[in-house]
Amino acid sequence: MFAKINSLGLFGLNAFSVEAEIDISRGQPLFEIVGLPDLVVKESRERIRSALRACEIALPPARIMVNLAPANTRKSGSVHDLAILAAILAATQRIPLPADDCAFIGEVSLNGTVRPVQGVLPMVLLARKNGLRAVFVPADNAFEASVVDDIAVYGVASVADLLAHFDGVRPLLPQPRYVPDPQPLLSVPDFSDVRGQAVAKRALEIAAAGGHNTLLIGAPGSGKSMLAQRMPGILPEMTFEESIQTTQVHSVSGLLNSEQPLVTIRPFRAPHHTISAAGLAGGGSVPRPGEISLAHNGLLFLDELAEFDRRTLEILRQPLEERRVTISRAAGTVSYPCDIMLVAAMNPCPCGYFGQPNRKCTCTERQIHSYLSKVSGPMLDRFDLHVEVAPVAFDDLTSKAKEESSAAIRRRVQAARKIQHARFAGTQIACNARITPDRLREFCPMTDSAAQRLRDVFDRLGLSARGYDRILKVARTIADLDGADVIDLRHITSAVQFRSLDRKFRTGHQ
Repeated sequence: MFAKINSLGLFGLNAFSVEAEIDISRGQPLFEIVGLPDLVVKESRERIRSALRACEIALPPARIMVNLAPANTRKSGSVHDLAILAAILAATQRIPLPADDCAFIGEVSLNGTVRPVQGVLPMVLLARKNGLRAVFVPADNAFEASVVDDIAVYGVASVADLLAHFDGVRPLLPQPRYVPDPQPLLSVPDFSDVRGQAVAKRALEIAAAGGHNTLLIGAPGSGKSMLAQRMPGILPEMTFEESIQTTQVHSVSGLLNSEQPLVTIRPFRAPHHTISAAGLAGGGSVPRPGEISLAHNGLLFLDELAEFDRRTLEILRQPLEERRVTISRAAGTVSYPCDIMLVAAMNPCPCGYFGQPNRKCTCTERQIHSYLSKVSGPMLDRFDLHVEVAPVAFDDLTSKAKEESSAAIRRRVQAARKIQHARFAGTQIACNARITPDRLREFCPMTDSAAQRLRDVFDRLGLSARGYDRILKVARTIADLDGADVIDLRHITSAVQFRSLDRKFRTGHQ
């Protein structure tokens, strides 16, 4: 007796097709699984045996051989349990052979229930791409899988439910397709709570409008973390494609909300400065996404930047440029997307008061230089905006004037992004921060006075080519916020103000 059932596997974020082939023949009783399975896959024999006993179904006293094809691809995890079990039921004629256009995903427990697995969304997306019309998944994963259209999703709670479906006693109903709320509620702190800090607020508005990396430098208690935590409230709305991309990463990591299977709010990740390199960039024997990938299409906030291990920070340099992190292991190589906005905060010195007019710094010049050198020049160059966050004045704290809300700022950000989407239509560029060097002249036209100012700044500050590009991109965003087609002198001047702090603080002179 022979049967073949479609399944799907996952390595990193890459789903692949699997065929569970089963042959039951005469011979000494044996239950063997081949096809390069790992230990968890091999253990499915015992889970399936027990689940069938719970349903009062006995395995035939025969030689049962299961092959997970293709045999040259390693299979890992418990995701193939349901497909193997369905193949056994079909081979023993307990159920009719399922159609070739359906697949089975899920872990089977000892009592016959079907447990959820991670990474269902990328697997169902591949199933649809391969032309499959139906997929049977654990009931707890059905809501997540319903994000994908043009494929029927059946949630299976137990083996008994699967038997009842194929027996026609209690057919399973397809999971209704999930349609996200077009205007998701943002339960994040509001910028109206922040008193003063007009310059920092303006900088973060520019950062959100153009997708720019931003470094906040200031004394303890000046509000750096408070400002960064309010950034999600002014970020532009996610497109459906961005939501699908981000949801796939969260699905693989098992971080999806059971009540909201599609990530519709841009992620905000704020790892502690003691995080390891693998925790930040991803890793493991079977590589898992790190914080930089979990923040894909959102914001990664690194507080106390100088306290991070320098080698850990240096790992970010290449992913920040390529928008993708690649992890190589003996089992293979996997890439995770990491198209993020990076916002970081740090003190200007160990005591935190270097450069402050109302409090004396107690650090020596050597201590200041040693502290700031923890962030390398190339890493510092990855930030488009360098913002000095001054202590809040007493008059601002006691003022009764109403501060601008996040909603008002977000409307301007959204309008600027709309301009950028129209400008970059038909290209792979999503926002101003992603403009490639070969397209700068095309997308960033300047007036003669703006070009002359940029030339003067380049010579005076000794900017790198990357620094030049970033000033131009920031100026492009400022012009978009003003509704201007051409970058003017005031746009360049404003952008330059957000690039001078690296020279001030890294030279160790006020």
